[in-house]
Amino acid sequence: MYELYSDILKTLDDNSHLRSVKSFSKKDEKYVYFGEKRLLNLSSNNYLGIADNRRITEEFMKFIGGKYSFGSASARLLTGNLPVYKDLENLLAKLYNKESALIFNSGYHANVGITSALAQKGDVIFSDKLNHASIIDGMKLSQGKFFRYQHNNMQSLEQLLIRERENYENAIIITESVFSMDGDIADLAKIVELKKKYNCILAVDEAHAFGVFGKTGLGIAEHLNLTGEIDLLIGTFGKAVGSVGAFVVGDKTLIDFLINKSRPFIFSTALPPINIAYTKWVIENKLPDTFEKREKMLALAQKFNSPSHIVPVIIGENAKTVEMCEILYQNGYFTLPIRPPAVPEGTSRIRISLTTEITEKDLENLCSITGFTKI
Repeated sequence: MYELYSDILKTLDDNSHLRSVKSFSKKDEKYVYFGEKRLLNLSSNNYLGIADNRRITEEFMKFIGGKYSFGSASARLLTGNLPVYKDLENLLAKLYNKESALIFNSGYHANVGITSALAQKGDVIFSDKLNHASIIDGMKLSQGKFFRYQHNNMQSLEQLLIRERENYENAIIITESVFSMDGDIADLAKIVELKKKYNCILAVDEAHAFGVFGKTGLGIAEHLNLTGEIDLLIGTFGKAVGSVGAFVVGDKTLIDFLINKSRPFIFSTALPPINIAYTKWVIENKLPDTFEKREKMLALAQKFNSPSHIVPVIIGENAKTVEMCEILYQNGYFTLPIRPPAVPEGTSRIRISLTTEITEKDLENLCSITGFTKI
């Protein structure tokens, strides 16, 4: 009965492509533990060291007391809504100087829900070829047509706009700001220019930039002073902020449309109120104090030839990538092999995620073990 699935799993295993869920005995801001073996965590999105920080958790629990429950038990459009949800949305809208905001249960929910809802029949999406799987899935679920332009290639984008824009009613350009697997940064200034020139809606996924870039940590758009030029800005709470969930900010009309048409929002049980309260507390009380730490982290990334805190080490073959991760594991580093479909065939890699807790000294041994020169 399950032979087909078994055969697929065997093929994955034969090609060093099989994935499994790792179990840790514990984690902290900088390390993961397998039993008593301590490993420097280079595969986390805990960019500011907030997640797994016991001191911060205890401080919040003391602040909040027993005010909020650990479950909502309903979608927000039913009974799963409390003032704290709107308080967080109002805070986000104010920070970005936008009319409105909406919370989603995860970055995946947000991108699938936004992209699938916005592109109606007769509409079109122009997407960077290396956009996250959640954006691709959202496009596939939409009623619109979509085209993928060459990665970070503005000439490729404009050629598509020239060829296709006039054939559709509404057009949406969507891109990540910091690309999750390559660590490079979108040319947002040029994309904004093209968005205006060809009358498009622009959505920017700041998942890996929120909490890291910008004077107050709002992302690349803030860093480039472009927040006012972007129609929808998307971010996650599960990375730098160390919480759970995601958000989008933008014009009230667009946010109201998503409330009514975004299926992941409509049909999902709301996040627990205590998590919403925690996210709001972190953004208000912890994020403002991170500027110097963030600058040091990004300066360290530049020493390893990356414009962001994501440092890709492209190895190529699946088996060699898995082997390198095992070598690093034996020497005290936790990394994971990134393989297709997360990245294109032939570009399997180790994706090193820097955090504010990792120092240059921590990485010295890594370079000597692997032979990487400045990674």
